[in-house]
Amino acid sequence: MKLCVAGTGYVGLVTAACFADAGHEVVGLDTDEEKIAALRAGKTPIYEPELEDFLRRGRQSECIRFETDYDVGVRDAEAVFICVGTPTGPDGIPDLSAVFQSARSAAAAANGPVLIVLKSTVPVGTNDIVQREVSSLTDQPVEVASNPEFLKEGAAVEDFLRPDRVVIGVRSRRAAELLTQLYGPFVRTGAPIVETDPSSAEMGKYAANGMLACRISFINEIARLCDRFGADVDSVRRIVGSDRRIGSSFLFAGPGYGGSCFPKDVRGMTAMGAASDMDLPLIEAIEETNRQQRSYLFGAIREQFGGDLTGRRIAVWGLAFKPRTDDVRESPALDLVRFLLDAGAEVSAFDPTAMANAKAALGGLAGRVRWAHGRYDAAEDAEALVLVTEWTEFRRPETARLAKVMRGRIVFDWRNILDGEMLARGGFTVRGIGRPAKRPAGG
Repeated sequence: MKLCVAGTGYVGLVTAACFADAGHEVVGLDTDEEKIAALRAGKTPIYEPELEDFLRRGRQSECIRFETDYDVGVRDAEAVFICVGTPTGPDGIPDLSAVFQSARSAAAAANGPVLIVLKSTVPVGTNDIVQREVSSLTDQPVEVASNPEFLKEGAAVEDFLRPDRVVIGVRSRRAAELLTQLYGPFVRTGAPIVETDPSSAEMGKYAANGMLACRISFINEIARLCDRFGADVDSVRRIVGSDRRIGSSFLFAGPGYGGSCFPKDVRGMTAMGAASDMDLPLIEAIEETNRQQRSYLFGAIREQFGGDLTGRRIAVWGLAFKPRTDDVRESPALDLVRFLLDAGAEVSAFDPTAMANAKAALGGLAGRVRWAHGRYDAAEDAEALVLVTEWTEFRRPETARLAKVMRGRIVFDWRNILDGEMLARGGFTVRGIGRPAKRPAGG
């Protein structure tokens, strides 16, 4: 089947690469000429495990190519997947201009029946509006379907190949059958294809991300209570998660959620409520709790030094919002860096993949950060170390080497992944989230 995928970000590239790997003829389409030139040259513009290999195989098999012209990319395509960005505006409402422009361009370029598939996350009702707009732009039969993505950065290829479910919001049997045929090879292990109407598909994406964000904010509030009363949030998590009605996923205390999806989608739901004169206090609280968590944890660092961080060197391990990605959007680590610099501290930072993106995101502040070449280089002469992103290489540091390079003996484990007992035996005090501190004997 010939497919066009409009947008070559995380979702678009993974979608194009995986469909091409399944043997379809795929055109990746983007108006960014530099990005398309890089993709044609074999360069992958983002870090995502396995993606580079899939794209290379697609080029070798000639199942994938990249274009900037909709007339070329959409020609003879049976389906056009819209995977463009929908950034949140100051009011929390997603900017849908790229979605509408892409859909209009696809409809105008169609030279036969085509299914336009909205994969970008959009407010409920967007599909209906797009359907009305594109129907007036062409004499060809054009239908708009909704097929929200549920890809986790760092595991996006795996999620596409082995999804928990595939959601298709359709109006006709033809659209349902086409999408079922496309996704059939990826659900052979029994994952359901949930067929529904477009509005329910759109709402389902928001509801799923809202629930996951809610669980993160909930366990972080529980962790604060654990700090206050001396309980261990890891034990609490196991107690709660062993209930089959609840489960253990997304119940790990940390610095809060980040990335491009959860923050945007929670704000998007709040904006939908506001536009409908509807109060959504629980959803609004999810974001507020997430914001407070970062300030709360920074407060613990400041308290450790008597409220004054002026001239203190603090090492930061991890800058991406999660491991296995170079994405720093809404990253707790960057908020920490900003807090530390504002408080007069010196910051030394390291991340395995996200250094360049972190520098760009920090803008003028980047020049005040010491960008290290490795984890121990970042810890050099530091009075405290803060682990923010749970990269595998950070999980088992060599205690003796860390003690040799650091000036101080304080470690803040914002992911509760370090062996606190081992570090304490090496002379360190380890402060996690919602867990009693581990201290050296007699400390």
